[in-house]
Amino acid sequence: QVQLVESGGGLVQPGGSLRLSCAASGFALASVGIGWFRQAPGKEPQGVSCISSSRSASIPYYIESVKGRFTISRDNAKNTVHLQMNSLKPEDTAVYICAAAPGCTGRAMGTITSNRAYWGQGTQVTVSS
Repeated sequence: QVQLVESGGGLVQPGGSLRLSCAASGFALASVGIGWFRQAPGKEPQGVSCISSSRSASIPYYIESVKGRFTISRDNAKNTVHLQMNSLKPEDTAVYICAAAPGCTGRAMGTITSNRAYWGQGTQVTVSS
């Protein structure tokens, strides 16, 4: 059974840091592009970062607003993807969802898969004073 489980969210002050984790079972994360998406209240999920499959050279992609602040990585031995988030801003507040991201390349974010089996449940990140 395919499952993705996020952890690491929480409440931090502006300028703080969090490290999110996405642990997968039932499939190899390295076999597909994996992305972090965030969903603010009343909004559709927005791509934040992704890492391409191993066959596509494990290239990271970041949207402009998080470049230099966020780092995505994958631990193949643990079948886990991480998102290190530094210098957090209030506008980063959202539920962060780990999901398969077809179309993820070094030049494109890709889109969140329509197959909800390859979405995690999300972890809340709140950046506030």
